[in-house]
Amino acid sequence: MPVSRIAVGNPAEFGQPDALKAALAEFISVLIFVFAGEGSGMAFDKLTDGASTTPAGLIAAALAHAFALFVAVSIAANISGGHVNPAVTFGALIGGNITLIRSILYWIAQLLGAVVACLLLRFATGGLVSH
Repeated sequence: MPVSRIAVGNPAEFGQPDALKAALAEFISVLIFVFAGEGSGMAFDKLTDGASTTPAGLIAAALAHAFALFVAVSIAANISGGHVNPAVTFGALIGGNITLIRSILYWIAQLLGAVVACLLLRFATGGLVSH
């Protein structure tokens, strides 16, 4: 695959409303995905006294993550492409579908979304930790 497909973009893209709207969509979708996915795992582990490693617990965790990912991608699909994952954003960059500038915006938004979701979970659960 030729490296010439990677477009750097214009630094002015950092301030364009559509790029910022797309980054906000990525932030919200990752926040929802991490909060719902990890939160359901924490809740199931707490409610079942550590039975989250049983086959039923693993299926419940997988379903919770699947539904959370479905919602997260559905929210951002028409705005940013619904990447939700920095690796998917990297693939879009390498494939020539987005510019380097836009991918940096997405990565920052995705990482911040995950951090904020973890902080919200910590606050909402009173400091409960995931296993």
